[in-house]
Amino acid sequence: MVAMSERLLQIRERLDREVENLEARHAERLRCASGCADCCVDELTVFEVEARAIREHYPELLANGTPHAPGKCAFLDEQQSCRIYEQRPYVCRTQGLPLRWTVEGGEMRDICPRNETDEPIIELAESDCWTLGPYEWELAQLQRREGEADERITLRSLFAASRP
Repeated sequence: MVAMSERLLQIRERLDREVENLEARHAERLRCASGCADCCVDELTVFEVEARAIREHYPELLANGTPHAPGKCAFLDEQQSCRIYEQRPYVCRTQGLPLRWTVEGGEMRDICPRNETDEPIIELAESDCWTLGPYEWELAQLQRREGEADERITLRSLFAASRP
């Protein structure tokens, strides 16, 4: 049987390949770079299986580190860089891309304002957008197989300094 951490790694590897393909297609559009933290907002939530990976790889940071000031992601450092980049969760791996999802009655799309160009994202082919849903479903399934509740947790809550 494949361990949870191996399954998470397999999911991330597939995810990263797909993200790389979209980033290549949108190279002219994307303005994301080290130090840009516009998408790194507070109150982002992650699956427990992702939180567990962060806890396993960054115990010292979580126990003794200081979270970034409220308003931005708790894991940003003073230079606006991610302190857990290698273990960043799904939501962070797809930030900046043209996003699409379905809602009752239609489709919604969004993109970071920095990545807006003359070509409106509503005119992009579906295949040129990151579709929200499939990877979230897969992570939720992995979490359920591990006996975890369907709840998501905030990144800030991982820091000991943020707990009551």
